[in-house]
Amino acid sequence: MQLIRHLIRAVLLMGALLSVGVVGYTVIEGWGVFQALYMTVITITTVGYGEVYGLSEKGRVFTIFLIIAGFGIMAYIVTTLTQAIIAGQIRAALGRKKLEKMIKKLKDHYILCGFGRIGSVVAKELAKEEVPFVIVERDPEVIKALEEEGYLFLEGDATDDRVLLEAGIKRAKGLVATVSSDADNLYITLSARSLNPKLFILSRADDPEAERKLLTAGATKVVSPYIMGASRMANVLLRPNVVDFIELVVQRKHLELQMEEIEVEDDSLFQGKTLKDSGLRDEFGVIVVAIKRAGKEMIFNPSPEAGIERGDILILLGERKNLDRLEKRLKG
Repeated sequence: MQLIRHLIRAVLLMGALLSVGVVGYTVIEGWGVFQALYMTVITITTVGYGEVYGLSEKGRVFTIFLIIAGFGIMAYIVTTLTQAIIAGQIRAALGRKKLEKMIKKLKDHYILCGFGRIGSVVAKELAKEEVPFVIVERDPEVIKALEEEGYLFLEGDATDDRVLLEAGIKRAKGLVATVSSDADNLYITLSARSLNPKLFILSRADDPEAERKLLTAGATKVVSPYIMGASRMANVLLRPNVVDFIELVVQRKHLELQMEEIEVEDDSLFQGKTLKDSGLRDEFGVIVVAIKRAGKEMIFNPSPEAGIERGDILILLGERKNLDRLEKRLKG
């Protein structure tokens, strides 16, 4: 805004100087408006084409005034633009330094490679859940959008190991490859797996044939947006109420009833207990929809006598306030 004000002021001053020059030459030398304007312009810009007509002594004094004033205004414009450019570069450099410091502090975060249509939705959901993440993007136009959104980002190519290391892949919890090219996603997956063998890697695949290759390259999960979209459309036709229910509990469209998952750790309140004795239903008012055993298949609709073991993932259904209360209790 300050730059705009300075530029507007400079334009107004230049316009005023042109007006003074035209009026001055018209009055002093008796020239027409066009001749006076032409003489004013070549004088202010110091082009030096020579006088239109011979100048009187008063006309030459007036010309000296125009040259000095014009030089001062031009110097003001150049100085203003230079200051703006330098200040912008300094702000950009400071902004990059701030981003780098924030990225270095990240731990157990996600690295989101690509901020296209799919990546932007993933980023929005992660931000909504306050999950730490950093975006890796190379498109300058997209970078501008990231700056406006206020996301943590790193400008660079996600297929470059150095960029992934700078994004903190050694400390990261997971990586999401959402770029539009299956070949790039494959390369990103290979690089990420070699840099962090324990990393959870979720990759996008447009071509169904690419899914097998991505899993072989080290992807933990592979998602095909087109297949998922087509499957959902078919289910909307065949099982509309089921789809509505899933959207309510999974996509946070219902403020009360929601679905969540918790992992049973060594010091968990529920380890070694049965579902009936855990108090999940009676004390916290949540339903255990399924249990994912460590390294085993999912157990759906487990019986009340089912035991809870270390490493289990409990899929829970309940009101948001009860789920929050349970999470708070688990964290002590």
